This record gives sequence, structure tokens and C-alpha cells, in this order.
Amino acid sequence: MTPESKTARPRLQSWRRAGHSSLQSVRVFSRDVGHGLLEVSHNTLALVGLAAMAVLVFAMGRADIRQQVEVGTLEWLQTRHEARELASGNLLAASAEPDAVARATALDPKELTRQQAAVASWLSRRYKVAPEPLSALVREAWAIGQRANLEPTLILAIMAVESRFNPFAQSPVGAQGLMQVMTRVHDDKYESFGGTHAAFDPISNLRVGVQVLKDCIARAGSVHEGLRHYVGAALLESDGGYASKVLSEQAHLLAVASGKLVPVNARNSTQPALAPAPLLSPLAPNLIEVDAGLPAGPGNAASAPQDGGAQVAMLAPAN
Repeated sequence: MTPESKTARPRLQSWRRAGHSSLQSVRVFSRDVGHGLLEVSHNTLALVGLAAMAVLVFAMGRADIRQQVEVGTLEWLQTRHEARELASGNLLAASAEPDAVARATALDPKELTRQQAAVASWLSRRYKVAPEPLSALVREAWAIGQRANLEPTLILAIMAVESRFNPFAQSPVGAQGLMQVMTRVHDDKYESFGGTHAAFDPISNLRVGVQVLKDCIARAGSVHEGLRHYVGAALLESDGGYASKVLSEQAHLLAVASGKLVPVNARNSTQPALAPAPLLSPLAPNLIEVDAGLPAGPGNAASAPQDGGAQVAMLAPAN
């Protein structure tokens, strides 16, 4: 063995020992760092969990925050549901409105009184309108007629003649809705209903129309002349038979309400009426009803004439 090999062996062993020691040191360092990171991670996750719990407890104690979370969650679920339904071909899922029925002008005819149901059924067949919307209009006509002290069949007759129960009807001069109210003239009356677009809401239009009718009768002094004012013919020689047509339609309705059989195709006379239609008028407390030989119908409605006559409501002279 040469002297050089004798000195190289110890050096090699020394290097091996040094490398092994360094490797051990690296392993120990890595293990310690890993343990440290693991501990830090555990502590961090614990802190995050505690923070989340604290936020959750705080949020659950606040009604407004809780509501926002519920609304957000519901919207998220609804969006996912709509996406699935649209993917399956259901186009109504994205536009569904469960509460839409609340704004529909409709009523089960079974909820009406016997008189009201008879009138609603006859009008439904006469004007080919669904009975449910007509039932709602008939009940409203009875309710507001009582408040306005007007015969409800007169209100319904005006709707029939003016629009044939089309809530979206519009005349060439701008009269709109069921009662064909001049919206631009009576725009102030629609303020109580949210604006002039309420002219196309059947109940709102009916109520505004009744107010206009009541004002016309008060101004004219009688139902017949009030109808001339209502149609805008107060200063004209003729109303084109409008008032007579309304009163004739009302006579049919009074007959139906009293239990008589009236053909749904019964014609309305356009000849001048002999007297105004029956009315419980608010114009004066001294109201005298002059009966032209006809029996009184149910409630405050008179029977329709069988021979072309009419029951007259006249105002007594004020004391």
C-alpha cells in the first residue's frame, strides 16, 4: 500500500461522515419545519373556524343579515332550478310567478249572491266573457253602487254599452277601459290608484268611472241627463241614442236580477226613454220613486218593464 492511499482513505471516510451528518441535519431540519408548519396550519384552521363561528353567531343574531342570507340562498337555489328546467325544455320555469293569481280580476261565481250570480251568468253569455272576471266586476258594481247610492245594474249597463267588458278598450277620442273614462281629463282621479295606467286595471277603471258618473248625474239633475253628460253630449241636440241604449240594457239586467228569463240576444232600444232608469240617488234626501205600474224587484232594484214602461226615480223639491 502506498503512502498516498493510506492518507486518502481517512479523508474519504471523513467526507462520508460529514455528508451523512449533513444529510441527517437536513432531515431533522425538514422534519422540524414540517412539524412547525403543521402546527401553524392547525392553529390557523382553528382560528379560522373560531372566527367563522363568531361571525355565524353574530349574523344569526341579526334579523336583517339573516334575511339577506336566506334571500341569497333562495335565489341561488332558484337559479339552479331554473337552469335545470330550461335545459329540460320547460320555458315557464324562468318566468313563473306563484303570486300572479293575486292580481287577476276573477272570482268564483259561487261566491256571489243569487241575484249577482244570475246577472253575471247572463252577461257572460251575452258578451262572451268568462264568468270569473264578470263575477268580480258584478260584485264590485254592487259594492261601489251601494257606497255611491247608484243602482249597480246601471253601472254594469254602462260597462256593457261602452266597452262590452273589454278592460283594454280605447275609443278614437281617447276614452279608455271598461267605463271608457277620458283618462287625460280625469287623470287626477287616478292618482289614488297609482297613476293613469290604472285606467287599464278593471276595478280601478270601474271605480273612477262610477265617480265620474255620479258627478255627471249630480251636475245634470237626473239619470237620463247625467248619461248625456257622461257620453259628452250635454251640449248637443242628441246623444245618438246612448242614454236610451244604456237604460234599455239596464232594464234587461233588472229583469234578470228579478228572476225573469231574458234572451241573451235581446235588443237594446235606441229610442228616447220615457223616464230615467231606477236609481237610489244621492242627489237629495227627499227621493220619491214613481212606479209606472211595475212590481219592485229584489233588494233596491226594480223589475224590468214587460211592456216597454220604466220605473222612474224623481227628486222632490227641496224644502
